[in-house]
Amino acid sequence: MSINPELKDLSSSAITLAQISDCHLFADKSALHCGVNVYDNLQRVLTELSNNHALDYLVFTGDLSQDHTELSYRHFADLVRQANLKVPVYFLPGNHDDESLLNKYLTPPYFHPGKVIEDLRWQVCLLSSKGDTPAGYLSKQSLQQLKQAVNPDKSQLIFMHHHPVAVGYFIDRHGLTNAEEFWQLTENFPSMKAVACGHVHRGLTLSPENSGCPLVVHTCPATSIQFDPGCETVSALAQGPGYRLFTLNEDTSINTQVHYLEVL
Repeated sequence: MSINPELKDLSSSAITLAQISDCHLFADKSALHCGVNVYDNLQRVLTELSNNHALDYLVFTGDLSQDHTELSYRHFADLVRQANLKVPVYFLPGNHDDESLLNKYLTPPYFHPGKVIEDLRWQVCLLSSKGDTPAGYLSKQSLQQLKQAVNPDKSQLIFMHHHPVAVGYFIDRHGLTNAEEFWQLTENFPSMKAVACGHVHRGLTLSPENSGCPLVVHTCPATSIQFDPGCETVSALAQGPGYRLFTLNEDTSINTQVHYLEVL
């Protein structure tokens, strides 16, 4: 993983950033995941985001494909192009993803390959947590690159696919396996403000008070389906596709909201 900073217009007082995650597309645009047309859901979310004129960046936190086909990656790229977004789209892999196909289809000018977004007061850092199993793993190389990239004079928001703290349902079997190592690193950087992730298919905020982890963790609803936390395997709630918005303020505070579209 290379980490290349992209500098935002320094005259801006805040960064507005959208996160989407867990699209789980198929080669067949009409295919259903737990009874839901995930292609249509992603298209609806991107259309809504294209109408948000305050947006500065879009970050996709992985699990593009459900059937692991090359055509599913092409569909994702086509939908982003068709949405005519006016902002750069950053991305990182999920456990379902093939990184070579991400890099093949998610290319400029619609996608940005960099893994750090930077302005006068903020750094947004993207970390790959893709391992050899559905669970996540941050390699020593990724952790070292993060450590080297952090500017302690700025504040950081860290993105990854896997959740580094338990959320209390079946997906915890596939969380970040070396979360303790990650949290130990963050303790050396008081400038780190929060972590954002996908994978859990729900929009949650876990604070140090209720989770025991050092930083706030914000999880992102999926554009595909929202998991039913009462089930032991993948099952969808009767809830529409979602995304998360962040405002990274000049005073280094973070405002964030989860948005869900209606069920069609």
